[in-house]
Amino acid sequence: MTEQQLPAWADPSVSPAALDPQGVSRRGLLRRAGLFGAGFALGSAATNRTPALAAGDGRPGGEDPHLAYLVGDHHIHSVYSHDAKYTFSQLAAAGAKYGLDWMVFTEHSNFGHADQGAALEHEEILTARAENPRQLIFQGLEWYIPAAEHCTVFTAPGRHEVDLLTRFESAYDGKLLAYDKGGPADADTARNEAHAVKAIKWLAEQRRSGYVDDVLVLANHPMRLGIDSPHELRAWRDAAPEIMIGMEGAPGAQGAAIPGWRGPTSIRGEYENKPSAQSWPGYPAGAYLTYGGFDWTTATVGGLWDSMLAEGRLFSVTSNSDAHRIVFDTWKNGDWQPGQSFDTTGKLPDPVNTDTPQPGSDFWPGQFSRTHVGVTLPHYLDRVGGAPIGYRAVMAGMRAGRVWLDHGHLLDGLDVRLTRDGDRGRGVTLGGRLRVRKGEKLTLNVTVTTASRPNPQGILPQLAHVDVIRGAVRGPVADRDTWKAPDTRVAASKDVSGRTGTYTLRIPLAAGEESFYVRLRGSDGNRNGTGYLGASVDPHGPVPHAPGDGDPWADTWFYSNPVFVDVEGA
Repeated sequence: MTEQQLPAWADPSVSPAALDPQGVSRRGLLRRAGLFGAGFALGSAATNRTPALAAGDGRPGGEDPHLAYLVGDHHIHSVYSHDAKYTFSQLAAAGAKYGLDWMVFTEHSNFGHADQGAALEHEEILTARAENPRQLIFQGLEWYIPAAEHCTVFTAPGRHEVDLLTRFESAYDGKLLAYDKGGPADADTARNEAHAVKAIKWLAEQRRSGYVDDVLVLANHPMRLGIDSPHELRAWRDAAPEIMIGMEGAPGAQGAAIPGWRGPTSIRGEYENKPSAQSWPGYPAGAYLTYGGFDWTTATVGGLWDSMLAEGRLFSVTSNSDAHRIVFDTWKNGDWQPGQSFDTTGKLPDPVNTDTPQPGSDFWPGQFSRTHVGVTLPHYLDRVGGAPIGYRAVMAGMRAGRVWLDHGHLLDGLDVRLTRDGDRGRGVTLGGRLRVRKGEKLTLNVTVTTASRPNPQGILPQLAHVDVIRGAVRGPVADRDTWKAPDTRVAASKDVSGRTGTYTLRIPLAAGEESFYVRLRGSDGNRNGTGYLGASVDPHGPVPHAPGDGDPWADTWFYSNPVFVDVEGA
């Protein structure tokens, strides 16, 4: 591909304003959504009052506060990772250009990083926070989980944030400790898996003790290698559910299979692996692919994510860039000075522009993959004023599960509320719990704001359908390695082709004998087929693309976290 053939968003001659469909300020977006002015003032007051019906007080009903959704990316690499390329300033500027409110820099564990890189990076982060007070910039780490894959670990800003990350890296990283083996035949598997659980408990203790204000963990690209077994995911969650809150529902590297770019075997997400001796043997061969760009654990209705939700416990999904090397970008890594290496410097040399497209699989932060986190409006006001509570508000929103995600800027907004018929309150939203009596009628209110501007590829996305996925809640499973939820299926599908602006779908539900959950999914309608577990479970779900032929902009989806319904007496 020549420079003349570059898409608009990769062309250096195109102005930043033309590249940025989200160039309007977040304040402007919220004003359009009715969250400033009189509506905003009412929302703030409503958030501070005691709800008439609280989901946790033993009475039916439930009411969550008004929310503002902030867009972010929790998995980004810079020159402080040994296999990445870009400077911190390049990535922070890209995040701002593509409309991110928050971003997490997650450098790979490495002796050079632990010894030097983390502290050097922190100095840049402090400068960037001062220069960009409206953007929340977290420092994190990509942890090599003992016996498994990778996790995002990040903490709220504070005087111990770097110290916590480097202490954790030195004491608990699987690569640094050589605790990486986790296959069924490996002698140290049990020890290594136990060390991962110990690590998460240690992080939780640092939060409980007040050493740091907050810390969160999310499993990254869980099925890329198939080495995150179901029992490990459950063990991490159970070790500290307030810390280990979920996993990537969709990996980064979404540009890996652009036709004619990386080759005929390329798969979105770089999910190009086969089972190995380290893989959990219970996963089928189809688990190692992406479906509409999403991880098999998330995309399979009735699959591993649903089997965890069916236990009645929240486990969130996210999406992110995993930015290392951007597709069609023209920068290459700089050259080392004699005698230098990553282990001696803690960072790579700054990149050099070649004017020729370089190999890459990723998009810039916010360019394609977005995670939307609902924060309460008073917290948003504090964040606009520059107070550090904004960081904690994003982390609190993630912990509460107030999360939805999209690819290709498919939607401008999504608001979900589940109410009992006859209740006059707002109901509960994503990640929440609604308490009901058996037989009660419920309404799922799904407010969609369609895309109003072309995305960075120059396409105006159009949502084609919204699917409601419902699953029974049965409690903890006896087999910790189960990956199926046999009573989860697509319960309703709404054709919304051609609808624009903001509209609300009102979907009737009924409470039966069992507690249950509902979650949402939708797409542009370009590619779908029978879901992995059959048409009776998912008649038109995401499907894998042919190797080397996975244009991500032509197959975009959104997913939401669940809302739980607790039936009295169930």
